[in-house]
Amino acid sequence: MVIRKKIEGAYTDSYGYDVIDEWGRMLPDPGRWPSSRGGKGFSEVAQKVHSMGLKFGIHVMRGLSKQAFNANTLILDTTTGKAYEEAGREWRAQDIGIKERACAWMTNGFMSVNTKLGAGRAFLRSLYQQYADWGVDFVKHDCVFGDDLDLDEITVVSEVLNGLKRPIVYSLSPGTNAKPTMAKDISGLVNMYRVTGDDWDDWNDVSAHFNVARDFSAAKLVGVKGLKGKLWPDLDMLPLGWLTDAGSNLGPHRNCRLNLDEQRTQVTLWSMVRSPFIFGGDMRKIDDTTFNLLTNPTLLEINWFSSNNMEFHYVTGSVSSSGKHGLTHYSKNEGKTSVLETKVLALRSCKDVKANGWSTKVLDNDVARVCWEENSNNRTSPFCLYKRKAPSVSEGEMVYNHQSHGNLHLLVTERTELCFSASSNRKLTSKESSRGSFSRCRSHASQMWELNNNGTLKNSYSGLCASLDIVKASSGGVRSWLATGRRGEIYLAFFNLNNQVTDMSAKISDIAKAIPARRSSNVATCTAREVWSATNLGAIKDSVSMSVKAHGCALFVLNCN
Repeated sequence: MVIRKKIEGAYTDSYGYDVIDEWGRMLPDPGRWPSSRGGKGFSEVAQKVHSMGLKFGIHVMRGLSKQAFNANTLILDTTTGKAYEEAGREWRAQDIGIKERACAWMTNGFMSVNTKLGAGRAFLRSLYQQYADWGVDFVKHDCVFGDDLDLDEITVVSEVLNGLKRPIVYSLSPGTNAKPTMAKDISGLVNMYRVTGDDWDDWNDVSAHFNVARDFSAAKLVGVKGLKGKLWPDLDMLPLGWLTDAGSNLGPHRNCRLNLDEQRTQVTLWSMVRSPFIFGGDMRKIDDTTFNLLTNPTLLEINWFSSNNMEFHYVTGSVSSSGKHGLTHYSKNEGKTSVLETKVLALRSCKDVKANGWSTKVLDNDVARVCWEENSNNRTSPFCLYKRKAPSVSEGEMVYNHQSHGNLHLLVTERTELCFSASSNRKLTSKESSRGSFSRCRSHASQMWELNNNGTLKNSYSGLCASLDIVKASSGGVRSWLATGRRGEIYLAFFNLNNQVTDMSAKISDIAKAIPARRSSNVATCTAREVWSATNLGAIKDSVSMSVKAHGCALFVLNCN
């Protein structure tokens, strides 16, 4: 959080660097934010930001800070301005904090609160009322989504925000292991939700977004009903311009490591997917190239107003023999992208029927395993994890009180010390995957699993269930996206994920078939221009083609008759 104390030697999960008020609520550190003195919080900062015509947002964590829990602070009742009372007594932080549900990658920082208690709901209400009083326009709520899902807290916060007079955009994070089925559970409750890990200026981070973007778009989850507005899958901020390193607050500062072609690929994908377009660099030192990328009128038009956004599968590509980067007007049919299937461990809602596939198997030596047998056959060995009772609790580790009642650890092999975890103990980047993640066996709730009679394997930390999913991934390095403009124009994007220049092509007839409004019509010809080269292609009858640089893209605007 931006309001924690900045002390030399402290790191993200350090304990004791939060500033809290008498009600256990986080406050800005007056050493970093002098204008916050006297109980003013971020109100003066927000006023200054608003005076410049901008919006003001903050990044907050789940529930209650560990400091407030240990201090056992009173809870504010915003309706009376006094301590929250119920059943004839005042309620405190230790009455509502669920220390067993500490954020998996920030266990010394924050924990969930019991929203089934009136005091738990009152605490969350006091937090977000304070943010509204400060003049906050945007809240990024961290460690509550993906494999850190806390649907109870999301629901209560949404209800609080819905009742406030001040509109606040509500964003969820992080997005590791986020699934379309999970997104449907929070539909109508929020405005944005992360669907990937942290995105940094690394090509592998950028390329990791293509499959995720495809899945959420195919599930028709882009621009549906949200909290007092619409709901958007979020591919994370754009790490362009003047940056620092991951996990660093003060530097060293540096320029974005993506080359210009990779930067264009990223902003084009974000626009075609209609992901929130948020700049993650230093606004004070923005260079002309970065500014022009972020304010490109075609990108903003697509991002704000396009529809029918989808991955377009009828694109062909072959490595260029000439290595030239000029535009061409011919059709290429060879080198079609093939699709491979791979299996990955994943998390999903326990209500999803796809989570029912686990059963216990006992080997000859009486070693028990939990195996995924859905859709298995005699020719394929089932995927299995080894069962083991949780080890004794070491000092400082937080576990559920009921861990001995049916909960277990799942190991890769019988003798390994690596256990299956529902959430990583550190924040992950987009190129890293928490699916099927294994780490040193500890007594954390994220490593506790319960096998139910209906074949679900439920995690104690998030309440999500594990499954072995079949994931389709393109074996080729060419991708394409389509969208329809509000004036009837068609946007076509080519993406070259290869490390070599690649000739890419798409037939006009295939493009027309993919657009709902064009399926029944015969498209005779299209006029086209390519955005990044500012080239007018003129009339095109058969196909649109281009030689695309390594990690680069092409963005076409087509007007068809």
